[in-house]
Amino acid sequence: MVQIDHGAGRKREILEAASRVFRARGLHAAGMRDIAAELGMAVGNLYYYFRDKEDLLAFVQESALSRLLEMAARVRALDLPADQKLRLLLEEHVVSLNDPEEGTPGSLAHLEVEALGEERRAGVLARRDEYEHIVRSLIEEGMDQGLFHRADPKVASLALLGSVNWTVKWFRPEGGKSAREIGRQIADMMVRSLRNE
Repeated sequence: MVQIDHGAGRKREILEAASRVFRARGLHAAGMRDIAAELGMAVGNLYYYFRDKEDLLAFVQESALSRLLEMAARVRALDLPADQKLRLLLEEHVVSLNDPEEGTPGSLAHLEVEALGEERRAGVLARRDEYEHIVRSLIEEGMDQGLFHRADPKVASLALLGSVNWTVKWFRPEGGKSAREIGRQIADMMVRSLRNE
């Protein structure tokens, strides 16, 4: 299990550089030397913070999941109807993965579970399942409240998560809309697709 320290300034700088390199070269083509060059540091110094690329990828995924689970717990505790909770969760999900200031740097790696070794992958998958269960429970709650039409909640939750997760592949901070604007639009569309009209 990777230890998470959200306040580690140097690690955040490394992840921000890794994010730029991943977007420019592609995650699989990018190496530790490329990330070190982006930072203007010797590759040996980079290994002080991360043993190898898998260690860096695991840190990104654990960081992103910790942040998402904390956010989901806060949203779930709100005194709001299920549709509003789900809309807020999806919006915050997009912000958490993509916003340069509020998000987890390097979150493009969030999708790359297969790049992890078996032991690390099992831990990440268990936490992803925990998060997916929260999304599914909000969908079920919305169905029980008569807000959402009846559908398979597992399929619905995976479809929603596929949509918001994939934003790391195409969102660009320098584009015309902020991560929050994109998140709000996607969340509105996704929740509208579930509503019981």
